[in-house]
Amino acid sequence: MNSLWSDRDAQGLDGLAALVYTSRLIGADPNLVLWGGGNSSVKVTGKDHTGKPARILYIKGSGSDMRTITAQHFTPLRLDDLLPLMPRPSMTDEDMVAYQAKSTLEPAAPKPSIETLLHAFIPATHIYHTHADAICTLTDIPRSHEVIRDLYGDEIVVVPYSRPGFLLSKRTGDAVAAHPKARAVILDKHGLITWGDTAKAAYLDTVRYVTMAERYIQSKRPKPPRPSKSPARAATARHELAAAIAPVLRGEVSRNKPVILLYDDRPEVLEFLRTVDPAQLTGPFTPDHLLYTKPWPLMLDPRIAHDERAVLVALRKALERYRQHYVEYFTKHKTPGVTMGDPNPRIILIPGIGLFTTGKTRRETTIARDLSLHTMGVIQAASAMGGYRPLPARDLCDFEYWPMENYKLTLAPPERPLSRAIALITGAAGGIGRAIAERLLADGAVVVMTDVDLDATQKLADEYGRRFGEGHAVAIKMDVTDERSVRNAFREAALAFGGLDVFVSNAGIARCAPIERLSLADWNESVAVNATGHLLASQEAIRVMRAQAMGGSIVVISTKNVFAPGQDFGAYSASKAAQNQLAKIMAIEHARHGIRVNMVNPDGVFLHSGLWSPEIRAERAKAHGIPVEDVEEFYAKRNLLQTKILPSDVAEAVLFFASNRSSKTTGAVLPVDGGVKEAFPR
Repeated sequence: MNSLWSDRDAQGLDGLAALVYTSRLIGADPNLVLWGGGNSSVKVTGKDHTGKPARILYIKGSGSDMRTITAQHFTPLRLDDLLPLMPRPSMTDEDMVAYQAKSTLEPAAPKPSIETLLHAFIPATHIYHTHADAICTLTDIPRSHEVIRDLYGDEIVVVPYSRPGFLLSKRTGDAVAAHPKARAVILDKHGLITWGDTAKAAYLDTVRYVTMAERYIQSKRPKPPRPSKSPARAATARHELAAAIAPVLRGEVSRNKPVILLYDDRPEVLEFLRTVDPAQLTGPFTPDHLLYTKPWPLMLDPRIAHDERAVLVALRKALERYRQHYVEYFTKHKTPGVTMGDPNPRIILIPGIGLFTTGKTRRETTIARDLSLHTMGVIQAASAMGGYRPLPARDLCDFEYWPMENYKLTLAPPERPLSRAIALITGAAGGIGRAIAERLLADGAVVVMTDVDLDATQKLADEYGRRFGEGHAVAIKMDVTDERSVRNAFREAALAFGGLDVFVSNAGIARCAPIERLSLADWNESVAVNATGHLLASQEAIRVMRAQAMGGSIVVISTKNVFAPGQDFGAYSASKAAQNQLAKIMAIEHARHGIRVNMVNPDGVFLHSGLWSPEIRAERAKAHGIPVEDVEEFYAKRNLLQTKILPSDVAEAVLFFASNRSSKTTGAVLPVDGGVKEAFPR
């Protein structure tokens, strides 16, 4: 590995500032730590809350991510409170956590790492603990202790595996005391610990020992073949099959609670699936990954024919076997009083197709994917050195259901009404579409934003990603009048998130002319977008929802013109009326599948509207006999509430129909027009 240390950047940094800087260097390398893994500390002399001198241990807070860590993510503890614990023969997790809490100098600081005592018991100023891929590869092979001894000699001492906590901390402290020449510790099946008088010394030792491991591994591996890029036709066929599988898979693994999926078919994944021995898929290379990966992945038999029916039949059978295996694993190894969690896999491997990961959020699916990719590398390396030997099942189960590790899950934000939900919106670049996307994202959904204007949609998706979470909004081009474009967009959506819970049919256009001057081209275009486009997109949405077997909600953005058509608005009013009737028929036909279909009827929504072009404003002003600059005010004053209708108002109505608050409602129409009495539903 390459050192990222910069004397210029580190100049003048010491104590906590140096700890933050070095922790970020470590966090920047995914081959060292991933997604909150690892920990770091520094011992300094400071003052307690009374102003008295105190030796202070700053330790990374539990679950904090070293990539982005700041000083506020470290917890200060009184070192002289912690050191007297070392002679103790034992200490329960609960007692240890309570003791550490009483030793904390800042009550508002994060909960300190479960490995706090390990850092306290090593008599060094700077300490860094990583889960380096190369180091863990050496611990997960036969004769691992012998290999490590031959490679590092007396510089590194190996501490046999035990779950993090007091016992591991004590064993590590004792090992360091018994081997004063040791420069580092390798925790079996876990990772590397380095230390030094300075942050630089400790960091460079991490670099050196990991590099030695990497070079050793490389010397034992045959040169891997370069993964070949699939021909475009093969990739297209693979993606079509993956998109067909995804909703079924999502429905199957969402039996307890809904999850979203992430698909990956990069060449390295396909090559791993082509060559791996399924018997090697026996657990993560460090137990810290269990929160997101479960004990093992599900892998389909590579001999299965690559057609949709064969894969789905095999997938359902494999999932049932996985669940049974998981129940047996839990029953055999469980701790008394512990309740079994979700028995479904988090990682699904399908040779020739790719990798699916599951989670309640996009972040969780991304974490599971990244951990899987690194595990693949470790398995490939270990396989060249006698085989992959991670922790046995009893230790995996012990760690998976360990309350101290599961505490990290409580750090996630509370779920919102649409958490775990996937929404797709047509016409998402317009005023109403973007407002709907924003509102659904704010309530927890992940959103596929589709529109004919991909550039504008991508800019919005990027903005929403920065606000609501990276990857929570994706932009896909869709022309609702083109059957192939619609089908391709829904295929991309399935690959992005795995399925669909909420479909918002919002794309629409308006053409204005009296009947005698209405051109056939304008008529056809209006029908193509407002009626046929709604049909084509709804057909695909229903297909995905039925494949999932999870129900769903379709929300149709209609118009007050369905009930109260306007002069010179024949093409728009008639085509939207057709859309309205299609929506009612869908409600009738698909209620038995748990799919609800409801309509929102807005009127006069001007903000960011593509529908209200300058030409349409001029035509409507002429139709109503008012100056064009008064159009917005006219529409506001003609409703009973005398109010302007904003895109956010429409989005609130969509949110109601998208959420479980309307779970007993289908076939309904909700006006968002300020009260236009001629358009009252009847």
